[in-house]
Amino acid sequence: MNADAKKTALRMIPYGIYVLTADDGKGNVAAATVNWVTQTAFAPPLLVVGVKTDSGAYQTVKAANVFALNMLGKDQKGLAFTFFKPAKLEDGKLSGQAFRKGATGAPLLNDAPAAVECRVKTIVEEGDHHIVVGEVVEAHVTKPPTGRPDAAILEMKELGDNVFYGG
Repeated sequence: MNADAKKTALRMIPYGIYVLTADDGKGNVAAATVNWVTQTAFAPPLLVVGVKTDSGAYQTVKAANVFALNMLGKDQKGLAFTFFKPAKLEDGKLSGQAFRKGATGAPLLNDAPAAVECRVKTIVEEGDHHIVVGEVVEAHVTKPPTGRPDAAILEMKELGDNVFYGG
């Protein structure tokens, strides 16, 4: 396989930017910027997210069996970059960001325009990112979008010409 062609072709898949959060209730709180996300079913409402297997976020999601997916708006590039590195819980904030606990106990970023809370249904352990299948059990909209909801989300391509993930 031509490695350059593979990389280019896979980078043509559009990605939204989200912050995955989890709290295992034992002092481990995690947050990570993720982009391999899609809804896979209406009933029950299921989504999947690819989570890097050697990350603290993966270990916390696996232990907690719940997570939140915080949607980022077009004006939240800085927030995306904040969670590219491991999160720190200090002074009641997650990497400097205010949050509240959701119904599942997962952190919900106060500045996120929307979030969903999920219970882990299964994890597909393949590759360097495992696929976490979550059932949406709660949804929050703090800033209703104007126009199409899918047009309000921050996308990978908006982070800059040299920011890629995948390929």
